[in-house]
Amino acid sequence: MAQAQAPVDNKARKVLVVDDDDMNRALVAKALEYEGYNVRQAESGIIGLQIINEWKPHLVLLDVNMPGLNGIETLAKLRVRDEYVSVIFVSANSSTEDVIRGLDAGAEDYVRKPFNVIELLSRVRSQLRIKDLNDSLKKANDRLKELVDIDDLTGLFNMRSLYKRLDFELDRARRYGRSVAVIMMDLDHFKRVNDQHDHLFGSFVLTQVGKMIRDNIRKVDFAARYGGDEFLVVLTEIGLEGANTFANRLRQRIADGTFKNEYYSMELTASLGLAIANPNEEEVDARGMVRYADRALYHAKENGRNRVEVFDFKSIK
Repeated sequence: MAQAQAPVDNKARKVLVVDDDDMNRALVAKALEYEGYNVRQAESGIIGLQIINEWKPHLVLLDVNMPGLNGIETLAKLRVRDEYVSVIFVSANSSTEDVIRGLDAGAEDYVRKPFNVIELLSRVRSQLRIKDLNDSLKKANDRLKELVDIDDLTGLFNMRSLYKRLDFELDRARRYGRSVAVIMMDLDHFKRVNDQHDHLFGSFVLTQVGKMIRDNIRKVDFAARYGGDEFLVVLTEIGLEGANTFANRLRQRIADGTFKNEYYSMELTASLGLAIANPNEEEVDARGMVRYADRALYHAKENGRNRVEVFDFKSIK
């Protein structure tokens, strides 16, 4: 037997009625309130947009013929917003051409005045059900994207998603005159972990390092597993001193710690390369920043490992 769906609480449903005619607006609002919906009213498109931005309704019932900003113009402004809201036109413009124009403008439905209240409420329920389905689909897609973007072993981003995020931060830094730091980190002699123990313990170590990175970066920062035992950390809105302090603190925590599970125990160190740039001064993109951090990492290994080296942008000028 199919499991029955849980009843929907209409009090949680926010519906906005936008109409310059006081009588029509009150009639629609009263019918919706009778069904238990949480209803607000607006007498113009401009006021309606203000309420939408602040209140974020699930559905908007929108008149077409209004002075100032009419319904079609109001809907056009709604459709450029990042957050989508469903719209039903309720209008005295009842010709087939008017209906087509309204639907082509982006409305989900079109109800002609004078309307049957029972039919209007049925269309409202229908649109809210469709919105529920769309919201569920969006959540599923967001979750799928998250699974694709996240390395399942470390909980960090993979490099495919990191390059896009880093380019975005570099563009933002150009606009606001800020710096972006990229840290490349490699676990020293990691091959010994698998050779002296096993690959399961190696995976355990990588998981712990990923957690250590996640626990130590700010919300505005992000990190990725670059591949194997290499990690990449992006620090935004930070200077050289702060980035260097972070890199050395992370290096020290790895060196001071012991990676231990129920079978094995091992101490490790890490080498880190740091590249920090003001995009207004250095012509650099995401792949360039990663390449420069990798060069600094190479020098850290060459100079004895368990250390932080900073890339010198003067070397490329």
